[in-house]
Formats: sequence, structure tokens, C-alpha cells
Amino acid sequence: MERKNLYIDFDGVILDTITPLYRDYEDQKVTPDKRIEFYENYPWETIINDDYIINDGINDIDKIIESDKFNLAILTHVNSLNEAVLKIKYLRKYFKDITIIPVPKAISKTKMIHTKDAILIDDYAGNLREWKEEGGIGIRFNQKGNAKGFQVIKDLREVIDMF
Repeated sequence: MERKNLYIDFDGVILDTITPLYRDYEDQKVTPDKRIEFYENYPWETIINDDYIINDGINDIDKIIESDKFNLAILTHVNSLNEAVLKIKYLRKYFKDITIIPVPKAISKTKMIHTKDAILIDDYAGNLREWKEEGGIGIRFNQKGNAKGFQVIKDLREVIDMF
């Protein structure tokens, strides 16, 4: 059986970095003109750590790898070089041989790799819509089961039985 290309988003799928990030954004009353500066200077090390793992996601990725059904890569938007470095270091603690693709926030994930027939697991429906428009298969990761028009999973390991 041919392995499918599977891309997994990082923020909101592997680690819940979004909740503390948005909380800090609101607490600091960041104005729209200071948004980019906020993200570039954010202390990413405070939220890229094991305290924010979602639903045993690291072990689920191990199970996906063991299934041998997928060519697996992590496809993550980044706001700064520091954020990219910290995400790579974090993932390398657990996975020595996994492809990690940091994507500058200003660029669509669909512009970084071949999307045709590839699977993207992402929590953000906007990314999934773009993915689908480019011929890919979008799966929404959502703890509450809110699909927003896509197949939805609450645990990463669920993808193993879908293909």
C-alpha cells in the first residue's frame, strides 16, 4: 500500500500555544500596528514546552509513525526565527527523524509543499480551506468536535484508521 503524505500543524494541534499567546496579547493590550512586533518578540520558550501538550499528542505522533501508513511531516506557521528554532528543538527531543517545515506566517502552507492528495491536520479552518482548494485533504483538529465543514478528530491517532 502506498503511504500518504501527512502534514500535522503544531500550534493548537500538538501544543496549545494559542490560548496563552492570545491571553498575553489581550493582557498587553497590543494594538494592531504592534501585532507583528509582539509576535516577533514573544518569549516563545514559555509556551513551547510539555506543559502545553494536547491530548497526548506526542505519543499519538509515535503511533502514527509506527502505523507506517504515512510520510509524516510537521508543517507549522512561525512568526519569528526564534519561534522556529524553539519548535524544532522541542520536536527533536521526541523525534530524531521527522521532517519539520517552518512556514513564515505571511505565506500559505499550500505554497511550501505539494498539496495534491496530501493530508493536513490543522485546527484552523482557513488553512484547511486553502489546502482543499489546492487538491489536498483537510482534517480539522478540534477538541469539541466542531468540524466547520471538514472531517474532524479530537486525537491525532484517529487519523490512522481514516486511511
